[in-house]
Amino acid sequence: MDLFKSEPFSSHVRELMSRHHIPGLVIAVVQDEDVATAGYGSACLETTTPCTGSTLFDIASSAKSLTAAAVGMLVEDNERYPEIQYETPMSSLLPDDFVMPGVGYTEGVTVEDMLSHRTGMASHDCSLMSPRAASADDARSVTRNLRNLAIAAPIRARYLYCNMMYTVVTHMIEVKTQQSFSTFLEDRIFQPLGMTSTSLQPSRAREKGLGDRIATGYYWDRDTSVYKPIAAQDSPEGQGAGSIVTCADDFVRWIKCLLRREDPVNESVYNGLVRMRSIVNPSGRRLKRLTSPALYAAGLEIYYYRGHMVVGHNGVTAGFGSHFIFLPDLGFGVVVLGNSDGVCAISTTLFRTLIDSKLGVSDTEIHPPNKGRKKKEKKATSSERADGFPHDQRPEPSKQGNDIPRKGKKAGGNPKTEVQLDPRKIVEGMLPSQDIPLTGYSGTYWHPGYRTMVVQIQDGKLFIDGTDRSLGFTLTFESLGGEGQFTAYLSDMFEGGRDPVRAMFATAGGRATRMGLDLEPVLKELIWFDLVRDSL
Repeated sequence: MDLFKSEPFSSHVRELMSRHHIPGLVIAVVQDEDVATAGYGSACLETTTPCTGSTLFDIASSAKSLTAAAVGMLVEDNERYPEIQYETPMSSLLPDDFVMPGVGYTEGVTVEDMLSHRTGMASHDCSLMSPRAASADDARSVTRNLRNLAIAAPIRARYLYCNMMYTVVTHMIEVKTQQSFSTFLEDRIFQPLGMTSTSLQPSRAREKGLGDRIATGYYWDRDTSVYKPIAAQDSPEGQGAGSIVTCADDFVRWIKCLLRREDPVNESVYNGLVRMRSIVNPSGRRLKRLTSPALYAAGLEIYYYRGHMVVGHNGVTAGFGSHFIFLPDLGFGVVVLGNSDGVCAISTTLFRTLIDSKLGVSDTEIHPPNKGRKKKEKKATSSERADGFPHDQRPEPSKQGNDIPRKGKKAGGNPKTEVQLDPRKIVEGMLPSQDIPLTGYSGTYWHPGYRTMVVQIQDGKLFIDGTDRSLGFTLTFESLGGEGQFTAYLSDMFEGGRDPVRAMFATAGGRATRMGLDLEPVLKELIWFDLVRDSL
């Protein structure tokens, strides 16, 4: 605790915050029974409200440990829920709702496959509909929509981060317990641990009278050098994958519970959570010195640093970041919460500094911050993709789906390069036709899993407004010169940007009849939408 409470450490934290444009940060440390918390910067720049241990943040994918623990409690309760086991196929628990495409997936995908991201399902984060949509998603609709989404790999063949599966798990919890997931968490985890300020969804925190304690999220606009505020968003379509609002004072109680196997997490539940199931980065590339490759357990990621097991997760969503770890053999844990996605760029540096101090390592200096490019969970889902192993160990973006819902590319590839179309990707039957005006491409298009996309004409270009989706975005199309061949530039509704997405139209009779968008790069094929209505 001495280093944590020292001025050199505090100065180091503030320097990292300035470098990575983080307005506010809170760090809580637990060592056995002792807990210490420190706040830095502002929870709200407009009111200069300081960050404290009671400031509330959206923790994005760091919430997955709570979802996995909820499942573990049902697995442990053989008296009331004998049918729920880690090895149980989900289709036997949700026979009407859980259906996946492809031979063997519906019957074969188990509860623990879903908790360890090895179902073979791509992330499909852009398919989720937010409360802004005319028909918003919830846990049941997300579950029932799986049948309409493409599979990316065989079951258990590879690690593919999928926020949706955590939301599906919460649907199972609600069906089996006849409680809302929010009520289950309150009754079984939050209240027993005294986490009285923790809620599922920001709206629930406001219902409790805690709205004035919710931090404002921020995005640093590099073009204008200005912080842009982002309010914490309700995401019922992302429950289980994220959408928990908590404070450092509360969350450190959860870490302490895991460290000490305190009620409601007994030894059996804990062992189910930390059983290592998936290799996150099988290539072992980009490992830092003294650090092992990471493995995914259930809502927790595990790696080894200087021979010590490190367990945790991180999360990123629009305007917020979180990261927590604990070292079971040292009785030591840390959580970092902040109101910027830059949190995950500095958290591993801070963790290693604190761990080295705990281990008495004297031959290292303060660790330099990670200089790798930031990735966008997800709400999630974000999402926040997302995510507790060392920040520099993430699999290459081309090798996985979007692990955290907000940071990272929702679609497309390198924003510095133009999209190159592969003629082999052209749909069979797509024949050259005569020049088609923009009106011949506009209209309403439909995909059963991604629902409606309306192609409009705005400022002389084709345009899609996808801000009703969980990962709200717009697409602006620019022609590549050939008929039906475009690059669509994706702009995040909160953070802007101009990320290229491969786009194509199939044509017949002088107009477009289908639209293909590269919204899920891990599939290595386009998502195809059928024209259902011409523009008026």
